[in-house]
Amino acid sequence: MPDQVLTIDIGGTNVKLRVEGDPEKRSFPSGPELTPDAMVAGVHEAAKGWSFDRISIGLPAPIVKNKPSHDPFNLGPGWTDFDFDAGFSAKVKLINDAAMQAVGSYEGGRMLFLGLGTGLGSCLIVQHVIVPTELAHLPFKKGKTFEQFLGVKALKKHGKRQWTRDVHTVIELLSNALIPDYVVLGGGNSAKLKALPENCRMGSNANAFLGGFRLWAPEWAASTPVYEG
Repeated sequence: MPDQVLTIDIGGTNVKLRVEGDPEKRSFPSGPELTPDAMVAGVHEAAKGWSFDRISIGLPAPIVKNKPSHDPFNLGPGWTDFDFDAGFSAKVKLINDAAMQAVGSYEGGRMLFLGLGTGLGSCLIVQHVIVPTELAHLPFKKGKTFEQFLGVKALKKHGKRQWTRDVHTVIELLSNALIPDYVVLGGGNSAKLKALPENCRMGSNANAFLGGFRLWAPEWAASTPVYEG
């Protein structure tokens, strides 16, 4: 049997899993108490009965030199120094969660991915080269960042109409700056947009699993090296 890939999509509410070649999705609760040790234990329990020897992990934190640069804001501590290889006894690829969904959404060329969820995730992909970005923290207006106007708190505070205007404005600004061939919108709040900005298409949270499987294909090897603790 060929090697199978397990994709782990770690979110602030749930950790979601799927193994390549099987449509079944499994999950267990996440949250501010979730440490990497607890994540590994939860994955081993939830993945019982599945066979795999390669793992892709999407983590809601910037990944620098193959490691999280800081602990995810909405999870427990201990992620920056955790040895993922030892935890799973399998080959691991570690990537930002927005970047993993971006890989699953990619259809060639130069693509900008924006995840409209709790905050604002972002990733640029150019000819299969992943360019991680933290566009959410750039200044937008009134001394606040893009994320402070497009995140879920802004949606609740300003209302859907103003939030939609801000989404369209930010996409126009970023498109002018980064010159993508197309923009893909992911994240749970993207579904709240009735009309999409020009040159945009809707993504899907399910693309995170596809992205995890794709990471092991030869064309993505340079962008996502195998994790080495």
